[in-house]
Amino acid sequence: MNAGPTGARPSVAVLDYGSGNVHSAVRALERAGAEVALTADPDAVVEADGLVVPGVGAFSAVMRGLKAVDGIRLIGRRVAGGRPVLGICVGLQILFDGSTEHSSTEPGMGEWPGTVERLPSDVVPHMGWNTAQPPEGSRLFDGIENERFYFVHSYAVQKWEFEVTQPRMTPPRVTWAEHGVPFIAAVENGPLSATQFHPEKSGDAGAALLGNWIKSL
Repeated sequence: MNAGPTGARPSVAVLDYGSGNVHSAVRALERAGAEVALTADPDAVVEADGLVVPGVGAFSAVMRGLKAVDGIRLIGRRVAGGRPVLGICVGLQILFDGSTEHSSTEPGMGEWPGTVERLPSDVVPHMGWNTAQPPEGSRLFDGIENERFYFVHSYAVQKWEFEVTQPRMTPPRVTWAEHGVPFIAAVENGPLSATQFHPEKSGDAGAALLGNWIKSL
C-alpha cells in the first residue's frame, strides 16, 4: 500500500465527470479509511493510490462525460501501470465492449469482452437488496461472502466471454447475482475492479467491501 508516512490514510480520487450524486461515495470511502478527493485533475487522478469511477445514468451519457474530462485515457493509463481502479454501477458497465441501452452506439472501454443488455425480468429496474455469489479467493468480498448489497439498474452483463489465452494468465474473478437471469455483479482483474451494485449504499457490507479495496491499494 502506498500510504505515505506511517499512519497516513491512502489517497483515493473519485473521478468528477458530471455523474449524478457522488457525495455518498465520497463519504463512504472516507468512513472506510481513505483520504478522498472528488476531482478531474489529471495529476491527482493518476497519482492517487486508488481511483473510483462512479456511474449513474445512461451508458452513453457516462461515456461522453468521461471523454469530456479525458477520463478514458486516465483510467487506461492507471490500468496499464497496475494502479488500482474501482468502477461502480455504470462504472462497471463502461469497462465492457458496449451497451444496448437506448440503442446506444457508444462503444465501451473494452477492458472485458461483453455487452450490457436489458434484464429480461418482469420487474425492472432491479432495485433493492440482493445476495451475490463471489468466487473463492475474492479480495473484495473477503469476510462478507454471504451478505446482501444494494442494486439499482435495468441493464447488466449477462454473459462472461473472457478467454484465457495464455497458461500463465490469471483469469479475472467474477461475482454473479440474479434477477430474472444471472448477471455479473462484480469483477476483480488485477488492478481493475468493479461492482454493479452500490457499495456506498450497501450498509455495513458495502463499507466492508470498500475497506477491503482500500486495504489492497
